[in-house]
Amino acid sequence: MTQSSESQNAFLLHELQAHSAMFAQLQSIFPQVIAVANELRATMKRGGKILIMGNGGSAADSQHIAAEIVGRYKKERRGLPAIALTTDTSIISSIGNDYGYDYIFARQIEALCRPEDTVIGITTSGNSKNVVNAMIEANAIGATTIGLTGGTGGKLQELCKFNLIMPSSDTPRIQEAHIFIGHSLCDMLEAD
Repeated sequence: MTQSSESQNAFLLHELQAHSAMFAQLQSIFPQVIAVANELRATMKRGGKILIMGNGGSAADSQHIAAEIVGRYKKERRGLPAIALTTDTSIISSIGNDYGYDYIFARQIEALCRPEDTVIGITTSGNSKNVVNAMIEANAIGATTIGLTGGTGGKLQELCKFNLIMPSSDTPRIQEAHIFIGHSLCDMLEAD
């Protein structure tokens, strides 16, 4: 049965209101976002790179943010070093096969990450086992760790130097806020 235009309009209005209400609360994390932008600038100044990871939609966001950093966001500038750990299917499938899916990011961190780098884990719950394992590895290396999460921040709350927790427990709202924060960080990184 097809929904009426009126019910579809009501649905869209409800979704927009939920989005707007959550975005209105984002101002509470602005000081942390500014601190993370400063950390990303410091990473570039010390010759480090940004390593980004996540699963599903968060994997897509990882690639999106890395592309904006390497290419450009709004301003013509030199390319900056960022890698989405979600893109190499041969690496992901070999690690998944040999070590298990829970280690697809940790093994890449072990191979690619250095103390001067920053590692960003995107997970709406903050509990994705493969992201948690990667953050444990990044901390052991001495890299800066940043989480983009929601809800309570999950396990990343204890594992990250900065954990930007979106003020929602609704996955779509969290993901919408993650890409807003990602874009904002790219813009602030380009300001130098």
